[in-house]
Amino acid sequence: MSDTLLYLHGFTSGPQSRKAQALKERMAATGRGDAFVCPQLPPSPAAAIALAEEIIAARPGPLALVGSSLGGYYATHLAERHGCRAVLVNPAVVAHIQLADYVGPHRNLYSGEEFEFTPAHIEELRAIEVPALSRPENFWVLLETGDETLDYRQAVARYRGARQTVLAGGDHSFTRWDACLDAVIDFAFEG
Repeated sequence: MSDTLLYLHGFTSGPQSRKAQALKERMAATGRGDAFVCPQLPPSPAAAIALAEEIIAARPGPLALVGSSLGGYYATHLAERHGCRAVLVNPAVVAHIQLADYVGPHRNLYSGEEFEFTPAHIEELRAIEVPALSRPENFWVLLETGDETLDYRQAVARYRGARQTVLAGGDHSFTRWDACLDAVIDFAFEG
């Protein structure tokens, strides 16, 4: 059973996102509120991974991850490194390629913080790429075919062998998230 469920949000997102808040509330309602952790990740992928590693080190015991979009890319790296379960929601698959067009200034959707996404950040993404899953059974990938940001078929191919739920329609926000909360928690806390 996991003692920590670490939620990793996507690019320009944060702990205030609808998915993070819904999971936090559902975990609290099921008596697992103390296990939920969702930090504001810094724009630098290397710094985001370092922050996640600090949280993991400070909370010894079983770990599970949930990652949305870019957070799914981070969760893949961390799940492989720590041998834990991860639920990936419309994940970025080749983030160093998918985010190359996003180099430049941005604003966090929730905090309003302005930041610059740089070519160095693209290299940081490349450095944490997982070329192949060593334990696909540790992963559950939730995809909606209507994702306007990322091509869901890339994730289907990339996470072959992992549990996959592919739902028609929807969008990048994963519109059916609330209906999946209990199953996500069950997957994270199994084993």
